[in-house]
Amino acid sequence: MKKLFLILTVALFSLGTVNVFAQEPEEAATPATEEVATVAETVVSETEIAGDSLHHVLMQKFLEGGWEWMLPVLFCLVVGLAVVIERILYLSLATINTKKFTQNVEEALNNGGVEKAKELCRNTRGPIASIYYQGLDRYDQGLDAVEKAVVSYGSVQTGQMESGLSWIGLFIALAPMLGFMGTVVGMIGAFDAIQAAGDISPTLVAGGIKVALLTTLMGLIVAVILQIFYNYIIAKIDSLVNDMEDASITLVDLLTAYNKK
Repeated sequence: MKKLFLILTVALFSLGTVNVFAQEPEEAATPATEEVATVAETVVSETEIAGDSLHHVLMQKFLEGGWEWMLPVLFCLVVGLAVVIERILYLSLATINTKKFTQNVEEALNNGGVEKAKELCRNTRGPIASIYYQGLDRYDQGLDAVEKAVVSYGSVQTGQMESGLSWIGLFIALAPMLGFMGTVVGMIGAFDAIQAAGDISPTLVAGGIKVALLTTLMGLIVAVILQIFYNYIIAKIDSLVNDMEDASITLVDLLTAYNKK
């Protein structure tokens, strides 16, 4: 429930941000915001396209493409980015200095024993600390039990890190398909207009094809954006999994040396 609430909150915040930047300012800037307004005007002037601001052009193209097809594609983008942000935040919080943490665990083992090391793991965030705690918690059952616990809980932590990736993959595949579907429907509408007019007008054909292709363009843009973030998240997870495996081997070595004392 917490994860779902976070995703919905980020999605609503994204929609609100898009809506704010899509509106023209109606009130004069206060003295406290004059500097910010100056910077904003500079950015807007640099992003003007054919005399229109960037957000105005995007809004115009969005409406030309037809809201009934462009809105689902926009939904894929907003919700997909919400899941991406949630995953990036989760993985960022899960990242710790593994080398320093391992040294702290070794010092805790030497000075306070297993219970001291377990307390350190409880007070440290991240999957590596959780794996260490599960292994230390089964130290009294033998090193074989420690290795099994580390391997099993490592798989659990990997599954938690990969949670939500299936939704990102769904939106990556769904956005272009919705765009293609809108294009096909738009082309059918263009040919229906030609049939009703009884004549092939270049203006009529060009306008219909333009509107139809806008949905495909929007879908491809959404897929490219989400694909970049998806690959970044996958690379981040692979890095964390490698750290987890190295840390697990180190934990077994530490407990083996501690057991010989």
